[in-house]
Amino acid sequence: MTKIKDITHYLETVAPLRLQESYDNAGLIVGDMQAELTSILVTLDVTEEVVEEAIQNKCNLIVAHHPIVFSGLKKITGKNYVERTLLKAIKNDIAIYAAHTNLDSVTGGVNGKICEKLGLSDCRILEPAGGLLKKLVTFVPVDHAEKVRQAVFAAGAGHIGNYDSCSFNAHGQGTFRGNDSTTPFVGEKGAHHYENEIRFETIFPSYLQGQIVSALTTAHPYEEVAYDIYPLDNKFDQIGMGMVGVLPKEKTEREVLKLLKKTFQTGVIRHTALQNKKVKKIAVCGGAGSFLLKQAIAAGADFFVTGDFKYHQFFDAENKIVIADIGHFESEQFTKELFYELLTKKFPKFVVRLSEVNTNPVFYF
Repeated sequence: MTKIKDITHYLETVAPLRLQESYDNAGLIVGDMQAELTSILVTLDVTEEVVEEAIQNKCNLIVAHHPIVFSGLKKITGKNYVERTLLKAIKNDIAIYAAHTNLDSVTGGVNGKICEKLGLSDCRILEPAGGLLKKLVTFVPVDHAEKVRQAVFAAGAGHIGNYDSCSFNAHGQGTFRGNDSTTPFVGEKGAHHYENEIRFETIFPSYLQGQIVSALTTAHPYEEVAYDIYPLDNKFDQIGMGMVGVLPKEKTEREVLKLLKKTFQTGVIRHTALQNKKVKKIAVCGGAGSFLLKQAIAAGADFFVTGDFKYHQFFDAENKIVIADIGHFESEQFTKELFYELLTKKFPKFVVRLSEVNTNPVFYF
């Protein structure tokens, strides 16, 4: 029997909640985690119409990109669309789950899907996150080092760029003496013991610390496991905002605009002055990405594709890049497809439906 918590747990292995921005509200917003799952409706936004669609299709879980609740609610009386949507979902036992900026931050997330739609290759994070990496150092008897290494790697440690199982190992000698309450793996209680050991070092994302330490202590033979964890200032190139990639072959600027218009079916593209240059490298950011303009320029991108640029921010391109504002909804519309692919691959026996409700609040005349 599959429960709602099985779905949310899986989505959080793809996009951990700890990656969301401080203003965000990703995760299960409404609903009972222990409820048995019937079917899933995926959408970009949650509205009253989307909840009604879930009711009609007997879906008891809505998976959305944008959280229906961003700030705290003191009352739920139905005075606005947020409260009416929540009341309708609660009355009909429909859970609502959101993966927002945490899904923006992973390589296989929202921006990865945009790159895929544009046919970009050699994609990388535009602004890698800092403060997310830690180093584990532990000391293991020589004969048990490989078992500990593999357990820690399996828990998610040791990834650097396109490499895995990365570690440093040095031989040394450890000393210890157990008191009368101990049952030492090697040596005798009350006696000084010298053991040939491996100093094993590796890095891991901070949000995996619990499972890394659990894997270490389970695989390690010692009764008391000695280990150190250090915070690192290194950027984590697998996590962060925006992405940049290259086209299969150069295009003219107008060809790129036509590609954007066709791919995203946008009503209008607001853009800065064209530079009459060939375009090879494109930076993208789903949603509102103006904060990444400097990073896009520094990455050598010819185009920056995003949404929600303000008038004065267009001046900041300074003829170094073409800003193409395709719209917030338009840039994130394929997130539904991303959810669908993730969920149907992991849970092939359950019905996953793409919402047919167009939740874009912006119209073009």
